Parts: sequence; C-alpha cells; structure tokens
Amino acid sequence: MPEQNWAGTHTFRATAIHNPTSIAEAQAIVAAADRVRPLGTRHSFNDIADGVELLSLVDVPPAMITDGRTVTVTGGVKYGVVASWLEQQGLALHNMGSLPHISIAGATSTGTHGSGITLGNLSTAIRALEFITPNGELETISHDDPDFGGAAVALGALGPIALVTLAVEPSYQVRQDTFRGLTWDALLADPDAVFASGYSVSVFTDWASEQSDVWVKTRLDGSTAVPDELFGAQRETGQRNVLDGVDNMTVQGGVPGPWSERLPHFRVDATPSNGDEIQTEYLVAMTDAAAALRAVRELAASIAPALLMSELRTVAADDLWLSTATGRDSLCIHFTWANLPEAVNAVILHIEAALAPFAARPHWGKVHALDAATVESLYPRLPEFRALVARRDPAGKFGNRHLSTLLGIASRRPGAPRPPTSGDRKGSPRESEDLRERFVAP
Repeated sequence: MPEQNWAGTHTFRATAIHNPTSIAEAQAIVAAADRVRPLGTRHSFNDIADGVELLSLVDVPPAMITDGRTVTVTGGVKYGVVASWLEQQGLALHNMGSLPHISIAGATSTGTHGSGITLGNLSTAIRALEFITPNGELETISHDDPDFGGAAVALGALGPIALVTLAVEPSYQVRQDTFRGLTWDALLADPDAVFASGYSVSVFTDWASEQSDVWVKTRLDGSTAVPDELFGAQRETGQRNVLDGVDNMTVQGGVPGPWSERLPHFRVDATPSNGDEIQTEYLVAMTDAAAALRAVRELAASIAPALLMSELRTVAADDLWLSTATGRDSLCIHFTWANLPEAVNAVILHIEAALAPFAARPHWGKVHALDAATVESLYPRLPEFRALVARRDPAGKFGNRHLSTLLGIASRRPGAPRPPTSGDRKGSPRESEDLRERFVAP
C-alpha cells in the first residue's frame, strides 16, 4: 500500500520513510540523508510534509520531564499522551487542539490551534525547541533567542524537532456544554461576545441552515455558572456529535472533568473526526469576522454538496513570524469536506475569492489554492524567515516542493556540498541518549 496521510487523501511521493526508535538513530539518518523532511502523525491534508525522504519521530518512546513551570517532551509524542501525564502531575497546558492524536512537534510547527478568544495557538506555549541540524547534531533555540519567532512555526524547514519545551500551569477542571439554535442574526450581531462566552468556544454550521450549534468549554476556576440560554440558543443536557453516526466526542452535558479530557473535541481512545475527509481552513481578523462570515454564507448553495461540517473558532494574536494568527486576533473558518477532491478544489476557489478582501490566511497543513504572491502579502516577516532557513539549512536539506513553490525556500540540489560542521553547535548521538536518561517515561 502506498504511504498516505491519516485521512487517506494524500499519497506521499517520498522514496523512503524512516521510523527511528531513538533520537540518536534519527540524528544518524539526518546526517546521512541528501534530502529529508520531518513527518508527524500525518494529519496534514496537503504535501507540506512530503519530500524525497521522510523522517518520523512518532516511534521514539515518549519521554517527558517537568520542573513545574515547563515540560520538555520528545517531539514525536502525541498531545493526548502529554496531557494525560501532565494531569497526573497536577499540571496543565493552556490550550489543546480538537484532536489529541496529533504530535507535539507537528502541530506546533504548523501553527495548529484550539479555540479561545484569549488563547494563543499551541505554538505560543513553546519555551524551547531542540532541532536536529543538517549534520545530525542537536541545537536548541530558546524563547529568548532572536530566531525564536521564526523557529516556533517553521513548517519543518529547520529540520526534525527532537525535544520541545512547553509552558505549563496548575491543573484545572472544565465543563463542556452544547447549545442549539444560535441564529445567524445573533452571531453576526456580535461575534466577539459569542466567542467570549467560555474559555473555549466553537460554532458548528452547515451555512445553509438558519441555526447553528455552539459548544462552550468553561474553565471551572471558581463557581462559574453556565446559563440555560446563550444568545437565544438553548443548552442541552445530553451528548452531541459533530456528525450523525460518529460517536467519538469528549464528555459534554456540563459534566466537570480534567482539562485534558474536555478541551479536545475528540476522545483520545477513538478515531478522530470522520476519517475519510478533506479539510480546509482560513483565518481572518476578528475585526472582519462578521463581514467575512456574511461573504462565505452567500456561497452556501455551492458549499453544501461537498460539505460534512464547518466549525468556527477563534485564536488570540501572537508575534510568531509564520503563525496564522500573527499580529491579529483571528476567527478561524474551518471546513471538513467529504473526500471529493474535484468538488472541493472547485468550491475553495470561490471561498478564497470571497475571503480575499479580508486577507485570509490558510492553515498551513490544510488544502488551499493561494499562490506564492498572495501568501507573501499575508506574512510581513516571511523574508526574515527565508533568511533564517538559509542560515540554518544553507544547502536546503529540509526543503521540499511545497516550501519552494509557496514560500520561495530552495530545496537541496542533488550532489550539492554539505554544510560544514559548526563547532559551537551542541550535541552528539551519545549525548542525546544520555539526555533521555533524565526523562520519565509515561
């Protein structure tokens, strides 16, 4: 069987996929490769993770260590594993994506987010990253490094991430409530108020219906009350699924539980989402939220034939160079499509045209049709990112067609000379194994 992404909607062109079981083995593979790309849990829907050779760290045994303020974990470990372990230590992350099945390094490298009008995306929790350099050495970029803003969302262009250090906080409880019957008039009248009604808020819509569902995750730091009515929508006491017949959601109905089991939409022990699907997502400034939603809703008839469900979420602004929320609080307009590539490719052209006046940024790991000139206009610090990649991977070992075409980042030419070893870069295969002895396996 050809190697495919998680949903089976992208077939990798790579001639080899490496699955090392240690950081040291991964370093040796990188050092020997002519061109190689890091591969996470295969939750991207385009070819951003593809390349001549691929290196996945998901088979490296998960390991983690905490000092109570941060947690350092192996890059291939999944969010669900880290979250469960942190909860056992009485600690928590500030945010989670809807899927706990995604790897720490892969999710943060593409700017993946959960939902919360005051919550930064998953990458904003990073305090340090340890990359495997083109020569197979280890190099750390910390939060106070001038290059950090480019490294936190680097799209794999700086190499595989061996270790990630994330900020943590004391554990907290969350309840999840669903509300039915939010009208478009109520949502468009004040999107900020709707999305500020909980710690994490999502609106599910098919665009054509007059009413939508609202999922509100409330952080229980005190005696937070949850109303029975929310902007005219009525609270339900039972369990709701995103799609009929897909019973894989985390506990709802207002039942309190640990953050690790409420912030994600999907249970870690179940198949995430629908599975056989294509995803697209665009982020616009919250100041344009109402106008952007009106523009997309005018396309409801064109959207309907291929759509499974849309989710509207929010993410707070940050200063990471290639974050989709860089410089602006954002509304995330997400589409889960049926596996109908031709229909999806046709309708997203109309969606992108409707959202063009709002400088919509596509999620890096999802299907879109924007060209390089448009992407360049959306990221003021993209030239700095190119310069960062050129300094740290001068021969383009970690490049691929996607980065070259969309971002103008050159890939390695076959036979090109390898960069010299830098004496001030730290690490070696032996040292990386010693480092892992400090960790606690979950």
